Amino acid sequence: MIPRFITKEIHAYLDYPVALALIGLPFILGLGTSHPLAFTLSVVTGVAALVLTILTDHHLGVIRVLPYKVHLAVDFIVGLVFVIAPFVLGFTGLDFWFYIVNGVTVLLVVNLHKA
Repeated sequence: MIPRFITKEIHAYLDYPVALALIGLPFILGLGTSHPLAFTLSVVTGVAALVLTILTDHHLGVIRVLPYKVHLAVDFIVGLVFVIAPFVLGFTGLDFWFYIVNGVTVLLVVNLHKA
């Protein structure tokens, strides 16, 4: 049995720094050397994640209009896209690993969510 220990509260605290990292790390790491979308996809996803977090109905949401289950579904889709994108778009090197590591991590967090 898989231990499910990530609560709604823990997840909320992870959302803001992850969104900011997705926006900032492409600049810091120089993503986009293997494909320009490696840079753009992260920044756009980070901005969308920030908006999603602000709109989510959890204790750190600012305008709580989106149900938390919708937030989790979007996170799951983002995780899948991040794992698939490097193969479909031909990312290599750091671009490839950035997306694989982030995608797998997002999928783990969603799957370790305590119901």
